[in-house]
Amino acid sequence: MRGEDKRTAVRMKNITKTFGAVTANRDVSLDIYRGEILSLLGENGSGKTTLMNMLSGIYYPDSGEIEVDGEPVSIASPKDAFELGIGMIHQHFKLIDVFTSAENIILGLPGKMTLDMKSVSAEIERICEKYGFDVDPKRKVYTMSVSQKQELEIVKALYRGAEILILDEPTAVLTPQETKRLFEVLRNMKNDGKAIVIITHKLNEVMEISDRVAILRRGEYIDSIETKSANEKLLAEAMVGQKLDLNIRRPEPKDEKLRLSVKGLTCKNADGLCAVENVSFELYGGEILGVAGISGSGQKELLESIAGLYEVESGEIDFYPEGKDERVDIVGMNPRKIREMGIALSFVPEDRLGMGLVGSMGMTDNMMLKRYDEGAPVFIHKKEPERTAVKIKEELGVVTPDLSTPVSRLSGGNVQKVLVGREISEAPSVLMTAYAVHGLDINTSYAIYELLDEQKERGVAVLYVGEDLDVLLALCDRILVLCGGRVSAVVDAKSVTKEEIGLYMTGKKDEKGAEQ
Repeated sequence: MRGEDKRTAVRMKNITKTFGAVTANRDVSLDIYRGEILSLLGENGSGKTTLMNMLSGIYYPDSGEIEVDGEPVSIASPKDAFELGIGMIHQHFKLIDVFTSAENIILGLPGKMTLDMKSVSAEIERICEKYGFDVDPKRKVYTMSVSQKQELEIVKALYRGAEILILDEPTAVLTPQETKRLFEVLRNMKNDGKAIVIITHKLNEVMEISDRVAILRRGEYIDSIETKSANEKLLAEAMVGQKLDLNIRRPEPKDEKLRLSVKGLTCKNADGLCAVENVSFELYGGEILGVAGISGSGQKELLESIAGLYEVESGEIDFYPEGKDERVDIVGMNPRKIREMGIALSFVPEDRLGMGLVGSMGMTDNMMLKRYDEGAPVFIHKKEPERTAVKIKEELGVVTPDLSTPVSRLSGGNVQKVLVGREISEAPSVLMTAYAVHGLDINTSYAIYELLDEQKERGVAVLYVGEDLDVLLALCDRILVLCGGRVSAVVDAKSVTKEEIGLYMTGKKDEKGAEQ
């Protein structure tokens, strides 16, 4: 789009927003155009969502001005934003499960107590036909997939007159096929003159869908770049402000030895439903086995059951200790018992502070957690944990005032660095990680990938649960795909495609490769 053809939908001028001593956005000026898809790119904590929350009326700026269609406006609530034609689709959908699509769409709108649902449904169908949505007005929300709920949220915004749409991490829980479909719909809306902003951190998707990229760094606006003039490396370096080596080595597995064998594992949740059902796989030293699946497919329960934190209904979990011939069935053992059996198992859980670390403790004390029950006085063991804490702080760049500062006061990314560093420092023979780079900046994420490659080269068996399929394909040797708590496939990461994994994740392809 040539500069003279651009119609400015939104102009944000010198926007600043603080939360106590933290400045989320500082003096940000940004234009959003009609008939354009703008990617708002930045690392975690760069102020992307905060900036858009001010445009959608969730926060109010401390200073600065906002213009919509050339007119100064005050957006003090989501209601104000909707009246200006601004709608934001959040990561966590705001839908009522027991209501139909149509009921969710009209909920809270002014008008008569009794609505003509026939005309409401007709308008929903018109919007769907115009842009390519697949929303059934009569369908209950609880029967929908994640992607269908997301489409409903977008249709709800369009029904209410939105001309400016903001989507916060819209592809975070979508399969490649669902992402492709979403992008087709967004392009249709762009072609109809809508202004679309996507908050994201996925560089490959930025390159695929956006016309322009606006970059934030530590709350400040850095630059806007035409996507056609950019590449992933350029965008990544603009985000972090330094040169990056975006390389995952994936060394070839050597001397693979069986370390973990899971057979027929079944676990039930609090409602008595199977969270993991009849799962079987083998994990070898010197390899990284990835675990892929739509959110809630049993990834969390699988790892926690192996770690002794989740009750097993049936099945076997056999550990093969290094240098020993016999196997050890660890079903029914808690983490302490597993450790007492001489089993070197480390686990980076999804819940960092609830399960992984003690928030009120500093780095050194959190390093000591696994040594408190060794019998000797605590002070005798403190030097080694302190050395470990210093090493992790330096190698992973943990930002903390000192080693005694409670980890709950650190940012999410720094908490994750402490947890990953501690578990790797335990010299495990099996290392399990659940979303190990969640909340980390690009530089540190690639440092973690390198650490996992180094563990693999040392003969460690690594079980890696991740949500970014591009990383799973680049980092792992094999990928275990879960669908509804069951194994859909175990595939070679070097030969499988993202699209194939997407079919396995949704159960549209079985383990034999046949499409359902």
